[in-house]
Amino acid sequence: MNKISILLFLILSSTTIFSQTKKVKPAETGKPFVLGVIDEIESKELGEKRILNIYLPDNYKPEDATKYPVIYLLDGSADEDFIHIAGLVQFNSFEWINQVPKSIVVGIATVDRKRDFTFPTTISKDQTKFATAGHSDKFISFIEKELQPYIEKKYKTNNSKTIIGQSLGGLLETEILFKKPTLFNKYIITSPSLWWDNGSLFNKDSVIFQENFNQKTDIYIAVGKEGLTPTEIPRVMEVDANLLVEKIKTSKSKNIKVYFDYLPEENHGTILHQAVSNAFRVLYPIQTAE
Repeated sequence: MNKISILLFLILSSTTIFSQTKKVKPAETGKPFVLGVIDEIESKELGEKRILNIYLPDNYKPEDATKYPVIYLLDGSADEDFIHIAGLVQFNSFEWINQVPKSIVVGIATVDRKRDFTFPTTISKDQTKFATAGHSDKFISFIEKELQPYIEKKYKTNNSKTIIGQSLGGLLETEILFKKPTLFNKYIITSPSLWWDNGSLFNKDSVIFQENFNQKTDIYIAVGKEGLTPTEIPRVMEVDANLLVEKIKTSKSKNIKVYFDYLPEENHGTILHQAVSNAFRVLYPIQTAE
């Protein structure tokens, strides 16, 4: 190969390499998709920090006068129920749907469900099996004395407060309904684990059964085809849910309304999403456009 050929080869090679180098662009960095706000609260009642996942309505502005209902979600971690429940709230509050008013969703991230969602049990096997269980009183105090005041101080909220929970979360909701009913005015109770302590919660009395209970309170209770409970003495979750509805119906107060929803195509693992969607139709009247 003569000198001219070698020179041409080198020029062409350099041009090709340069062209290839020029065409290769660094990968563009995508922008994060933001669904909500991650907040944190220091709880003296629980002796620990708790993570809150918070969804704010479209066009939410702290400086505006508009105030929003709050939906509190148990099992509200990002890898639990926060994302799909926030999605249901967003969807149902679209202007062309207008089923649910634009609302703030507060997802309470889980730390120890059995500790936080259960009261003490008299069943010795459960005391051994669930060693940390039985401290729902502290969690309820956290909601009442710390969480709700924190949310109401930091965000633009009105007096509408809903709570959503499933399984042990439904058990906790029922306990709150009986013991501290004014903490919320809407309860979405799904597949409640009323078998805890052999159904002792059924024996509790409550101010909600009295004629002079004057807070308007709507309660939605749903259960799927779930079968026997994980207890030494067998119970049927569908039966327990029905018993809870019948117990609430004995209330003499005109301000208590309870709705029952049996979803036979759902099981304990699949029921929550469909139940909450159904509950929104029941508990929230259609919002008429102004």
